Amino acid sequence: MKKMNLAVIGLSLLMITGCGSATGNGALIGTGGGAALGALAGRLIGGGSKGTVIGTAVGAAVGATAGSLIGKHMDNVKAKAEAELANASVEQITDANGLAAVKVTFDAGLLFASGKSTLAANSMTELTNFAAVLKEDTLCSVDIQGYSDNDPWKGCTAEQSAQKNVQLSQQRADAVTNFLKSKGVTAAQIKNSVGYGEANPVADNSTAAGKALNRRVEVYLYASEAMIDAANKGTL
Repeated sequence: MKKMNLAVIGLSLLMITGCGSATGNGALIGTGGGAALGALAGRLIGGGSKGTVIGTAVGAAVGATAGSLIGKHMDNVKAKAEAELANASVEQITDANGLAAVKVTFDAGLLFASGKSTLAANSMTELTNFAAVLKEDTLCSVDIQGYSDNDPWKGCTAEQSAQKNVQLSQQRADAVTNFLKSKGVTAAQIKNSVGYGEANPVADNSTAAGKALNRRVEVYLYASEAMIDAANKGTL
């Protein structure tokens, strides 16, 4: 399992790095963040002061016990994803409601050829395994985000290139979404599939290695309203 070595707080909602056990991480997030849903709705995932909110603030109250149950549940989701995915990084984060969530980052170098949005053959097994994780836990809502580096397109202005990279990243996000659906993940579980182009880089675009890291697909697994309801009832 490939691990991410950088703790990028601006990249995620209160990013949690690898201190302590996985179970402890989720439980702590649930206890600390679950007192009032929506409290962190303004926090961003995706890079510094820019980015995207993961999960929709549902506005209902959730106690520390329910938050802890969700945290432990998401710890199990994280562990399953780590066991199944050999070529992706899996991280603990928090969502817009201050609850434990999981971020899975797929390297677009594995998934796509440069400048392309057709899934590479060697990524099929990885995504098939990931689909199995999602189908096993339908209480997890899913957001899929595509990104690109900032390479220009031949014959295009900088503005035109940036827009074409948005389109490319959207096609990549949709390619992953459609493949997961073809493997039995329901459309209802996947809430968003969005391309952000050059936005929210995680590395320096001035180097080849940095560009490779920026060409990526991120998948976020977070508590659905059904999961929150089950946790509040003590049935999760």
